[in-house]
Amino acid sequence: MRYKNHHSKQLNTSKLFLLCFCTTLSSFYCSAQSENTFTNEVEAITARYDDIWDTNQETIVFTGSSSVRLWKDLEQRFPNHQIVNSGFGGSESSDLLYFLNDLVLSYNPKQVFIYEGDNDLWAKKRPNQVLDTTEEIIRRIKANNPSTQIILIAAKPSISRWEIRRKYKKLNRKFERLAKKDIQLDYVDVWHPMLNNRKLMTDIFIEDGLHMNQKGYDIWYEAMKNFVNNP
Repeated sequence: MRYKNHHSKQLNTSKLFLLCFCTTLSSFYCSAQSENTFTNEVEAITARYDDIWDTNQETIVFTGSSSVRLWKDLEQRFPNHQIVNSGFGGSESSDLLYFLNDLVLSYNPKQVFIYEGDNDLWAKKRPNQVLDTTEEIIRRIKANNPSTQIILIAAKPSISRWEIRRKYKKLNRKFERLAKKDIQLDYVDVWHPMLNNRKLMTDIFIEDGLHMNQKGYDIWYEAMKNFVNNP
């Protein structure tokens, strides 16, 4: 009987070791995958701003996935501010966390606008997972500079992802509640302005049904302009 218990303990220890090893390996793989996927794009972003970023001016960073990256006239929309657009296409919140120093912290911004969660939910992550990662991003930004104002951009509706709109709405409610608890946090609602009553506006997207055309970015500008001009 003692032999069986001893043998059982050995098996349990082996299982625990294997579980820890697999978890570590999985984390390493995910980090390496993010690095391989986005490293070149992140390096290109930082190289571009190395030439034009003025360290003596206050900076506002817009970052996140392709809805930010494709906002081509973002800097022109806010000509009185030094804007850094460090959006990188296809990213999820965990990718932004991984590259946070390069894309955000290195600019020591007075404001950061973050658009993540869209791709996370489409990749079948739960809203709470996105929220947890977002809170870690916020913590690190505050640790870098406690006075930085952080604006969470609501996950937008889209034609191609309308089928999971309930998950998007749930995430947006979580973002909004989070922002209400912290004076350094704001939440900008782009979900409702992109709807006509309860129906999604379909003329504000390009052919893929996911990314916005100029009309879509006009809506985003109207939603965000007061946050930029009156921080």
